[in-house]
Amino acid sequence: MALQLNLLHEEFTEERQRKRDPLKLGIMGMIGIGAIFFLYYGWNAYQTIQIKSRLSAAEAEWQRVEPNVTAAQKRAAELRQIIDSTEVLDTAIEARFYWAPFLATVSHCVAPNIQVTSLDGSLVEVDHSISVALEGLAAAREPRGAAEEFRQLLSEQLEKSYTEVKVSFKNLEDLDTLVNLSGVPTASARFVLEVTLNPTPAAPAPKPATRSQKPEPVKEAPTTK
Repeated sequence: MALQLNLLHEEFTEERQRKRDPLKLGIMGMIGIGAIFFLYYGWNAYQTIQIKSRLSAAEAEWQRVEPNVTAAQKRAAELRQIIDSTEVLDTAIEARFYWAPFLATVSHCVAPNIQVTSLDGSLVEVDHSISVALEGLAAAREPRGAAEEFRQLLSEQLEKSYTEVKVSFKNLEDLDTLVNLSGVPTASARFVLEVTLNPTPAAPAPKPATRSQKPEPVKEAPTTK
């Protein structure tokens, strides 16, 4: 068996110790960790630069379109105000009271022995009802009765078109003077009617139910013997 001598044993041992030096290994580890952190922060810095670039582009785009957006918002506000004003006007037009149909109803109720001398109407702002003061003369043998007939007829005709109709006498008095009615001197009375109503159209009257016709019985033919 051959014997081998390693004369460089001490040098090899020193070389291995130098390679295994803890300080050197720690420095190399710190250098590696520092390189990793450097790469990480470099990547974050790159992303930050990209985000700032996109932000700058977005701000430039906004500055370009901001005047148009502001003008569009202003125009939208103006149109919204116009729409609101139009809705208010539409509501006022739809809710307004037409005096012509009311006056036509009054004129149709005036008989030859009734004369309307004054009519004053107004809209009550509290509940949007109509208030009318109607003054006139009635001539007949019983002028008070003629005035009452006119009041009842006016109330019936107004109830066909309006709701909450109320027609009452504010004043009714006989006059000492006679009026000429068809060439005949006739007693007269002065009356003042108070008329209140809701301009809401009255609901149409229900149609009467039609009775179903019963079928006629079938007549049997006479039998011949």
